[in-house]
Amino acid sequence: LRNFTISFTMEISSDPAVIRDSRECLIGSIDQGTSSTRFLAISDKGMIAASAQMEHKQIFPTGENNVGWHEHDPVEIWRNTVSCIQSVVKNLKGVNLQKHPFKAVGITNQRETTVAWNAKTGKPYYNAIVWDDTRTGDIAKQIANGDIDRLREKTGLPVSSYSAGVRVKWLLDNCDILRTDLNDPKMREHVRFGTIDTWLIYQLTGQTSLSDGAVNVGGIFITDVTNASRWLFLDLKKVQWDQGLIDIVCAPHSVPLTALPAIKSSCEIYARLSSSCGIDDFDNVPVAAVFGDQQAALFGQCAFEPGEAKNTYGTGLFLMMNTGKKIVKSSHGLLTTIAYQIGMDGEIIYGLEGCVSHSGSTLQWLRDQLKIISNYSETGTLATDHNDGLYLVPAFSGLFCPRWRSDARGCVVGITATHHRGHFCRAALEAIAYQTKEVFDAIYADSKVKLKALKVDGGGTNSSLMMQFQADIIGVNVVKPSVQETTALGAAFGAGIAVGVWKDIQELKKMWSVAKTWKPGMSQESIDKNLHGWQKAVTRSLGWIEYKNQSDDDSGEFFDAKEENVEIEIVNDSGGAGAADASKDFPWATFLFTSAITLTAGFIMGSCRQRKL
Repeated sequence: LRNFTISFTMEISSDPAVIRDSRECLIGSIDQGTSSTRFLAISDKGMIAASAQMEHKQIFPTGENNVGWHEHDPVEIWRNTVSCIQSVVKNLKGVNLQKHPFKAVGITNQRETTVAWNAKTGKPYYNAIVWDDTRTGDIAKQIANGDIDRLREKTGLPVSSYSAGVRVKWLLDNCDILRTDLNDPKMREHVRFGTIDTWLIYQLTGQTSLSDGAVNVGGIFITDVTNASRWLFLDLKKVQWDQGLIDIVCAPHSVPLTALPAIKSSCEIYARLSSSCGIDDFDNVPVAAVFGDQQAALFGQCAFEPGEAKNTYGTGLFLMMNTGKKIVKSSHGLLTTIAYQIGMDGEIIYGLEGCVSHSGSTLQWLRDQLKIISNYSETGTLATDHNDGLYLVPAFSGLFCPRWRSDARGCVVGITATHHRGHFCRAALEAIAYQTKEVFDAIYADSKVKLKALKVDGGGTNSSLMMQFQADIIGVNVVKPSVQETTALGAAFGAGIAVGVWKDIQELKKMWSVAKTWKPGMSQESIDKNLHGWQKAVTRSLGWIEYKNQSDDDSGEFFDAKEENVEIEIVNDSGGAGAADASKDFPWATFLFTSAITLTAGFIMGSCRQRKL
């Protein structure tokens, strides 16, 4: 196994002024992401009092047959969670806050990343399979049987390698001990499948296990509606596991409902922590909210009205729009999902989502693999004023929304001898904006709701150059909130509502404010020229992976905004961003001197969390 990580040090920060104002009330937020785990203390005014963050190993199994595999150690994730919580509590004590005033803890997590473990021992059967892992491509093809939308009517999802359910199928096919336990009448009741939220809650509410390779045992086994909606197992209307769906995805294996977590709302008191879980200072603190990370960001952006949307620029990018109580079916490659539910008696709020696998991880690729930059901020500094015909398609694990082409791989096209690393930086930033544009247009095509502005968050919003280009290419204002940690904030907001810190969502909306707005200013002629070049580049990325039993015309979904006659009104306004000159001298210069190059990526990039581009 190859383990890649940038750093294993803990990053700790605090704001004494916020702490002083919050002596009687803090909400804890566990933000478990693709590259790191964080714990934040959020005040009753929605401000960050203290935080701690630790990265974890990115595991990429080697071998010709393991290309695209990406795993995490679930035990390491739990231990990092404990360390972050303990560090924040210690920090608070360091400013004379002897008894912490935490009223509740909320959790937000990387979605679809799947863990299987034995409830009797607490020991995982295998590493967690990460959401962007591509090993299940063949499984998804077999389940789809020529129609990737065969389960969409019930689930809102296409059949793809992205969903948690296909990871369950792979685990059953490949883990002998797991399969043996599931087939044993006495042991099958101890088999557990869960996403990271379920794994963390199990640990938080459990007690020390005596088995080697395990941490805690005996915790509660639950998930929330947002995470449950990403499995391919959930009936979106009934909001319950569907045995028929489970049987279709997992065949020929038989998976009982006892192996899946109970489904709860996003905001309610699930249980109270005990010091026996390994966190002494949090005894009796309620666990009161769970959201998948993108739903948490929507909640943290206070996008509570139908038609409101946000875009998160993290490891991938995720554009989600609130559709209210209405299930909006997609015919343009989007995912119909559950946005949130406040309390078990609360209404289910649905959403439309477009997810792209590589956003910030594209910049990480520039840094760690090509060595073009030494840190993310250099991308904007080195980027040229124009792409000069060079396009980068970061399909390192295929293309997600709205195309769903698992046969695609990354490519760089249009290279001439005049291009240098500044053009690569420009192309990487533009690629993120182009992919957002495609999802933006798909959401309009499905919902017929024209967004007046796009709320943004995540590390990518630190690039003014990219945000300006984003506004230009989609033709509406791009709005950045004052508090950027919207994912963690969403989990804290949910937990706070559950325990009465905040009365309702109207009270939350009063705390949201704008930090910066980018307005579109590019001519329609320039927009059309850029988009035409992008579409040409994408076509070059298709068809690189050939799956077993794949027919010549098995091309998956393809969405082109122009084919759908989707018009986005362009507001001509002042804007645009310049860029510093980039040095053309670099050791990898021979890499550039080709007319075109296709990069068949034999790896999944280690992830950079949404707030760390």
